[in-house]
Amino acid sequence: MNRNEFEIEVCANSVESCVQAQLAGADRVELCAGIPEGGTTPSYGEIKMARRLLKATRLHVIIRNRGGDFLYSPLEIERMVMDIDLCRELGVDGVVFGCLTPDGFVDREANALLMQHVGEMHATFHRAFDRCCQPLQALEDIIDLGFDRILTSGQQPTADQGIALLRQLNEKAGERLKIMAGCGVNEQNIAVIGRETGVRNFHFSAREPQPSRMTYFNPSVYMGAKGAEEANLMLTTEQRVKNTINQLL
Repeated sequence: MNRNEFEIEVCANSVESCVQAQLAGADRVELCAGIPEGGTTPSYGEIKMARRLLKATRLHVIIRNRGGDFLYSPLEIERMVMDIDLCRELGVDGVVFGCLTPDGFVDREANALLMQHVGEMHATFHRAFDRCCQPLQALEDIIDLGFDRILTSGQQPTADQGIALLRQLNEKAGERLKIMAGCGVNEQNIAVIGRETGVRNFHFSAREPQPSRMTYFNPSVYMGAKGAEEANLMLTTEQRVKNTINQLL
């Protein structure tokens, strides 16, 4: 493929990761906090600084105020509206969200309410799609709601395992909406996923461990789960993004 035949979105967990993605030539970043929870809404400062530094790469922001499921209370929806409004005011290029009903269908009412606040920004339906009970019906609902793309692993743990459904979704969507393959996409499998599915949008993190600059650690205390790796920061690197892109060329 030529470089203009596909789009690369980097899942960026910080401003630093955003900058590395831009240096590597990514088309977009999805800025997230809470990566171990599947991504949650980043802070105001994180969004504002990313907007200031990203000139060549578009900035999308996840709107997900907690981990867990995708069934949201009225208070949670209200906060998501506020976060979307904030992103629009800061000049963000796109937002990423998705709401489901208790029985696993796309929540048309909740998503429609959020879409009313998107304005001129792009909208991606995130991997809540992979929890939907009827993916082909969900695809039609998401198209009807006006989303631009769906981020999905083909309802499997990783995108390379979900190739069959990714291919089917891409064929069904046609020119109406972009299917973006994500979760577990890397240098080793991106070319196969593209070739076997026809998908031309890819989402990956390309993170590598960066040693902490701390010289002292209290081994008895953890800030998160006991035994978690806290001596390294996981950040996107320019080289890994480039290496992954190069597999498609």
